[in-house]
Amino acid sequence: MVDYDETTAFLGVWGQFQQIVFFVLCFSTIPNGFSAFSVIFLAAAPAHHCRVPEANLSEAWRAAIIPSQVVDRQAEQSMCSRYRLDVVKNYSARGLVPGVDVNVTDIEQEPCVDGWSYSTAIYQSTIVTEFDLVCGQRWKESFTSSVYFLGVLCGSFISGQLSDWCGRKPVLFMTMMIQTVFTFIQVFSTSWEMFSVFFFIVGLGHISNYVAAFVLGAEILSGSVRVLYSSLGVCLFFAIGYMILPLIAFYIRDWRKLLVALSVPGLIYIPLWWLIPESPRWLLSQGRVKEAEAILRDAARRNGVTAPEVIFVEAEDESSKTPVRYHFLDLLKVAKIRYVTLILFLVWMTLSMGYFGLSLNTSRLYGDPYVNCFISAAIEVPAYLISWLSVHFLPRRLSCVVSMMLAGAALYSVQIAPADLPAASRALEMLGKFGIATGTALMFVFTGELYPTVIRNTAVGACAMVSRVGSIIAPYLIHLSVFNAALPHMVIGSLCILSGAAAILLPESFMKPLPETIDQMHQMEWNKCSCRSKEEDTCEDTENINTVGLEVKL
Repeated sequence: MVDYDETTAFLGVWGQFQQIVFFVLCFSTIPNGFSAFSVIFLAAAPAHHCRVPEANLSEAWRAAIIPSQVVDRQAEQSMCSRYRLDVVKNYSARGLVPGVDVNVTDIEQEPCVDGWSYSTAIYQSTIVTEFDLVCGQRWKESFTSSVYFLGVLCGSFISGQLSDWCGRKPVLFMTMMIQTVFTFIQVFSTSWEMFSVFFFIVGLGHISNYVAAFVLGAEILSGSVRVLYSSLGVCLFFAIGYMILPLIAFYIRDWRKLLVALSVPGLIYIPLWWLIPESPRWLLSQGRVKEAEAILRDAARRNGVTAPEVIFVEAEDESSKTPVRYHFLDLLKVAKIRYVTLILFLVWMTLSMGYFGLSLNTSRLYGDPYVNCFISAAIEVPAYLISWLSVHFLPRRLSCVVSMMLAGAALYSVQIAPADLPAASRALEMLGKFGIATGTALMFVFTGELYPTVIRNTAVGACAMVSRVGSIIAPYLIHLSVFNAALPHMVIGSLCILSGAAAILLPESFMKPLPETIDQMHQMEWNKCSCRSKEEDTCEDTENINTVGLEVKL
């Protein structure tokens, strides 16, 4: 097997070809920011109480018919019960005054048999108000998010293997189409069950195209541009989509119209099919040498350079061999790969649980939900910038461990913030989100560096699949605040510290070459670098990295 980066060095790292691939693939991740967190506004639960039908009630009795209850030391109207309407109508008809002639608290209560009245101060319409997902049906509110992430879970598993079997490009565009079309179809939902089925399919497409775009760009680009793309590009454009979401939702407060607005940008990606090539690395791993060379010759033409007459000498000799198919179980068969995989599974699940749990919690934080959502999105920008700098200058293992420990410490500190300073709790939660977002960006790079080309997409997809277990749990984890306000932060903080400790055991991949085959992964010295210093250049792998300007082999 030839050294791909050395063989394709004639292309350079930042020609017209690489620029198109970089920006188009980054741009393709913006709708993922919409999709992943749209449920914050689609399934928001506004203030509500039992609906009182038009009846001959005095103003005093209409105001008194809803019982009061104390929540967090504040009196609020009951959301799920009212005083019996027939009794109240009788008292009103007799001219009795509540609290004067009648002790209101002695009146028997009944459930909201006539439905609910919802506040429109913040949200004009959501699926909660549309399908009455409150009181006895409140579990459906959290389960809606879990259904979406269940779709993401299935997509992580299916798309990873499909992409390794069928190619990165077909899976990328197929899943982009699925996400766009079913986001629009959700508008026509007539029941919560119908909405949830479509939402599951949207989740299926969401992670599939994100992972496919990530791996496709990482395999096409090289050198410092690959570092920029993997550690900053896709993550930053995802955060841009996330930041745009509350801005759109602020002006479009009806859930159906919001879905239409979020689905329209997907139509822009249709022409991109003719701009994005298949991964030459993947084509080589399948023995399709001529197709890989054709893509590289076209890239050379766009960049204004001359390609060698023969690009892949050794690969041509091997083109007649039947390509080996790798599956998910190959990640667990061999001891060294299994050791790395299980630790990564724990880390990815924890980061996903924390990331989505804290993101979905923004509507419950002190202050305006739109502002909170925007801050939660904006905090990811410095997080991704820090991760990008870390990828350049710091060992992967150290960077990941520090980010997770920071998140754990910040979330532990939320419970000791003064109760009369809710902004302090919000700031600490955002600091925890910062650490988790940084760790997530680093883990995409780290994971890709640890696996060879022939199984890389399956590995990244599998890790994303396992992480969705955390995202499915996340909505219910946040719900633990009903029992104890500190529980969600303590659980997430503890898992972050545990995962940070486990990450210390991972092999280091900084300044090491990207493995192409399973055998090359086995031959790598994971726990130490054979070179004594960067200046001495006694490590042949490091020389190769310096030659092509490659600092991260993803």
